[in-house]
Parts: sequence; C-alpha cells; structure tokens
Amino acid sequence: MTKKTELLSEFLITRGFVWPSFEIYRSKVEAGGFYDYGPLGVELKHNIIEKWRRIFIYPYQDFIYEIETPIIMPEIVFQASGHIEHFTDFIVECTKCGRKFRADHLVEEQLEKKGIKVRTEGLDEKALEKLIQEHGIKCPACGGELGPVGRFNLLFRTIIGPYSTNVGYIRPETAQGMFVSFPRVFELAGRKLPLGIAQIGKVGRNEISPRQGLIRLREFSQMEIELFFDPENPKCPYLRDVEKVKVRIAPEDKVAEAVQQGKEPEVLELTPIEIVERRLVPNEWMAFFMGLAVIYMNELGVPVDKQFFLAKLPEERAHYAACAFDQMVWSERFGWIEVSGLAYRTDYDLSRHAKYSGRELYAERKLETPKEVEEIRLYPNPQKVREVYGQQAGQVMKLIADIAKDSEKVKQLLDRGSIRIGDYEITKEMVFVKVEKRKITSEKFIPHVVEPSFGIDRIVYVTLEYAFTLVGEGKILLRLPPDIAPIKVAVLPIVKKSPYTDIGRELYRDLARRGLRVVYDDDGSIGTRYSRYDELGVPVAVTIDERTPQDETVTLRDRDTKIQIRAPMREVYSIVRQVIEEKRSLVDIGRERGYEIIVRGS
Repeated sequence: MTKKTELLSEFLITRGFVWPSFEIYRSKVEAGGFYDYGPLGVELKHNIIEKWRRIFIYPYQDFIYEIETPIIMPEIVFQASGHIEHFTDFIVECTKCGRKFRADHLVEEQLEKKGIKVRTEGLDEKALEKLIQEHGIKCPACGGELGPVGRFNLLFRTIIGPYSTNVGYIRPETAQGMFVSFPRVFELAGRKLPLGIAQIGKVGRNEISPRQGLIRLREFSQMEIELFFDPENPKCPYLRDVEKVKVRIAPEDKVAEAVQQGKEPEVLELTPIEIVERRLVPNEWMAFFMGLAVIYMNELGVPVDKQFFLAKLPEERAHYAACAFDQMVWSERFGWIEVSGLAYRTDYDLSRHAKYSGRELYAERKLETPKEVEEIRLYPNPQKVREVYGQQAGQVMKLIADIAKDSEKVKQLLDRGSIRIGDYEITKEMVFVKVEKRKITSEKFIPHVVEPSFGIDRIVYVTLEYAFTLVGEGKILLRLPPDIAPIKVAVLPIVKKSPYTDIGRELYRDLARRGLRVVYDDDGSIGTRYSRYDELGVPVAVTIDERTPQDETVTLRDRDTKIQIRAPMREVYSIVRQVIEEKRSLVDIGRERGYEIIVRGS
C-alpha cells in the first residue's frame, strides 16, 4: 500500500464515504466483508448507478427493460441454475489453530512472497494440495500444518416461512430473477427479440475470507443485463454506436499462450467492429457491450490504457459460460482487478429453468420458406387402458393426453416402452402412435443470452482512487466527474454576516428546491472552505462577495483549475446544470456568455 492509498483509506472513513459495518461489535464478532455507505458514499453510489443507466439502458429503452426481483429465492431456482452444485470455492483449514482460508488465494499469496508466480484459477483440489505440499505452505497465522483442500458453497442458506423444509437462498447474482421473469417480460415486450432485461440490486456470497475492503464483500451490489437474442440472427444493430471506441483486449488464444509460457498475455487495441471481424468473440453483442463498458469506465475517470478485457480460459469459466471476459482495471493499491464480467451464457439458463419448472421458455422465428415436419402423436387406447386400470381408466387417459403434449415424455415412453406418472405405469400398449406430417411457417427456439455484469462497490472504489489527488502541501483534491460528485455546488458567503448570509441561504434554498445536491457553509475563512469542498469533490463553489448586494452577481469557482467567473446570481442554476449535464468547463461557459474571467489563487 502506498502513502497515497493509505491516505485514501483513511479519507473514505473520516469523510463519510464508507466504513466497516458493525464497528461497535468488532471485538465481539468476526463479520468481515460488510461495509456501510455514509452520506457521501450513498450519493456517489447512486450517481454511479444512474450513469450506468444513462449509458446502458436509456439509449436502448425500446428493447431493454429494468425490473426488480426478490433477493431471497427458493431452492429450486438455484438447483436449476446450477449454483447449488457449482458455486463453490476451495477451502483449507489449519490443523493447529483452526483458521480457514481460501486455498487458491492462500497459495498465490504465499508463493508470491517466495518470488514464485503461479496461476491457480482453474486448478482443482488435488492440484492445490500438491502445490501446498511441494512448497511447504503453512498457516500464515500460526505456522501450523494445513489440512486437505475441500469445496465450500458460497450460497447464503435460509428458511422461507416456518417450515424447515422450505429452503431458500440469498441470490449470488441478480441474473436468476431475470431468467425466471423472462416469460412475463417477453410478453410485455410483444414477444420480440432482441430483448434486454436489466436489474440493479444487492446480492450475497458467503466468501471464505473476504479482504481488500470494497473489492471483495459478502454483501454487494450488481448492475446486470441479460440480453436475449436469436442465435440464428446474432447481429447487433447498434454496433455502430461504439465503432470508434478503442477496446484493449487479451483474447483467448493470447491468454492460453501466455499461461503456457508463464508470462502476461499480449493485449490488442481494436475497435468493437474489428473484434467481430477477427472473430475474437462469438457474437456482435459481446463486442457492443465491450465498447459501452469502456465508455462507462472512462467517463468515471479510468483512462482507456488502464483497462482491458481478459479472456477466461475454458477451465476458468463459470459453469454457464461458453465464452467469458473480465473487464480489468488498474488499481494503485490492488493491481489489476475485475470490475465487470461479460459472459455468453448460450441457452443454458432458460433451458434449465424450463426443465425444472415444466414451463416452456421459448421464442418463435418466422421461416422464410415453410417446411414440412413429422410429428409423433399419441392417442389413448381405451380398451387396453380399461383392461389394466378398470374404473380408473378415465384418469389414466387424461394423463396420456398430458404426456402427448410433452415431447420429452413421449420420447421416454417410446424409447423405454413405459413411463410412470404418479401411481400409474403407462405402457406403449396403452397408446396409439401416429406420425403426422404438417407444414409450419414458424419454429420454436430457446433464446441465447449475453450478460454484462458490473460490481458496483468495486467501481465505487476504483472511481474514488482515480479521483483522489494530492496537491500542494498535502492537500487533497477529489477530481470526481461533475455528474457523479455527491455534492454539486457549495454556496459560500465571503463573511459570516448579513446581508451575505441572507443572500447565501436564499440561493441555497433555491438551488435545493430545483433538485441540486447543494451545501451551505459560512464557517471559517473562504480559503479554508474552498479547500474543504475541493476535498469532497464539489465541482462548483459559489461565493457571495462584496459586489453581490450591489449588482446581484456572484463568483463561480472551478474545483480543478481554481479559475472563477462572475455571473448574475439568477444564472447560477443554469450554469451548474451545464457543468453537470454537458460536461462543460466554467471558463468555456463564461467566455460563451461574455462573463468576467478571474484567475487568482485558490
């Protein structure tokens, strides 16, 4: 940790951005991986979320819809999604002191101290145990021997209602709520593709040993989109929106080569269109979202050369992904960290939920040319059914009618010769099988999915780290983009007396009533107050000075350049809106409007 990042960590707590949760109980409980957001942190987080909406949702709201689904979901949802089976990390326990560690992280950290760089992602329990034994890795807390490596499921388990059999889990991603709600949103959208479903909200992952502040939490927030499309028509009609964006990408072949050679992968700089042309992604939607993600992080203050997309190798991907990239951003404190993931989930999720729910989750495509298909039809054989089931024949014939609607059950009956439904065994002799031909003009298919997923808390930290600047004699300047700054304007009477304070409070109330996040402060010297609000990232400071009572003008000071303009007080709101919404500098606005430009000390 550098001096700057040490100061940043202290600053975030003392200035009310974030702090560890449950502080008053820290001596009594072990509950890491949880953080509170203070007044400034909440506002910053909300603004970062709103910027994401402005880039990913609002320009595409004709086909992307935002919803909100429950944080707790029943067990069957996660059986279908594969999380109960696959959502695990590796855990190892010290045989002496009983401390538990995430095995892959522990191996990487301990070997790095010995000057050995190793990539543990994709390794299984046996491979991790082998590394521990070969390199003599001990417990970092007490030096004791480490036990066998096991798997630890990261889902938070709970009970829904009073019955212990009604198991539920806190969602580990917002995605499953969107997949479960797909049929409802699809109907509302007129059953048209492409269809995007977006969700922003809290998730929980029971991390083994969370560290690194906001980078690895047990409860955190996500912004995700599930983009549903026809795999036979994977074109993205919006690719030109990002055609000039430079995307830095380490594709799968470069990553695989680098792993074999034990070096860092080569990073290419390409446009999204070039990425598609070189077939570095399986469809255009992935390249499109890469372009938007670069724009988003850049507008939060991360230069393009400090971010890139890292391909995940097959053994490193989540169980649902056929292709995946991590958007990596450079952090002075943590090195390269993932802030978003981009996954091609194919039809995995909808297929699984269709199977577990018994509900067909499909779309239809029109065929350019009608085609003839053969369909197997089942009809009950009343005589055979009555011979076996007598008075219960009517009930069994209803079951056969239900089986006839389910192609999987029909196949099972014909292949195996029988199928059991509840208390009834239905055999091939109880049905008539008829092959019918018909022409169809459309066909069913399960949509495929591309998912961009962003970790809000990590993005909050990265944004603050890039904005945090040390200037002059240890002064702090928080160079936040004006549209995400928690406080937009500070109203500062030059001295604490009437009429300056009266005018200042009236201006404060006017700006606040018009929807700006504004602060009023008349305590201390004007220079001290300028520094105070520079430190909090306030982009504009308005000063009521000696001229204000005479001509109703004020000065507006730019946080970063310290240059001021003198403008009519009635124009303050419109000027600040231009700074926030149009990203224009006070100097440019002042020159355009013919205002006085003042260059002097802070």
